[in-house]
Amino acid sequence: MAAALLYLRSRHVPLTLAAALGGAATVWALCLVFAEDRDATPLVVVMTVALMVAVFAPTLAGPDENLERTASVRWPWRRAAHLLAGLLVVLVVLLATRYTGARFGPAALVVRDAAGLLGLTALCAAVLGAGRSWFVPLGWTGVAALYPQPGTAGAIATWPGQPPGSTAAALTAAVLALGGLIVYSLAGPSRREATEHLA
Repeated sequence: MAAALLYLRSRHVPLTLAAALGGAATVWALCLVFAEDRDATPLVVVMTVALMVAVFAPTLAGPDENLERTASVRWPWRRAAHLLAGLLVVLVVLLATRYTGARFGPAALVVRDAAGLLGLTALCAAVLGAGRSWFVPLGWTGVAALYPQPGTAGAIATWPGQPPGSTAAALTAAVLALGGLIVYSLAGPSRREATEHLA
């Protein structure tokens, strides 16, 4: 239990959870007060997912990744569990709103974008480091949600902003989710991240 608490604190997970929950609650409250429709618009849903994932991104590295790589810990399983726990938090928080006065959905949209964006964030963490891993997912989502494109190629390029029934968008998200899970679990965050922590 003590080891788990140390792990969570070293990655600032309690603060991250508070920020993610607070941000989602703020958006939900604004929708509840100002929106005419009970269902949040797809743009609001997609951007809320992206913001929650962006807040989660810095937890993908500890203060000294080089030290963690030398420890006798099964890091791939721990990293995979970390990602899956992050996905679970996003899904539980947003899908729980389905039973309130301001609903975030449909569920397929939330699941697709949460899984895909977390996978993309994990890939970026492995290449760019956790501190920069949210840049690409958040920027990509902002453009895709505002300017979704038609056709298969357009659906792949702007998958976060596509309707929940888009097969191409779902497959793209699935590839990113699985790829991010595998690459991050095996490789961990970029070693440059550790160098920056020590500098």
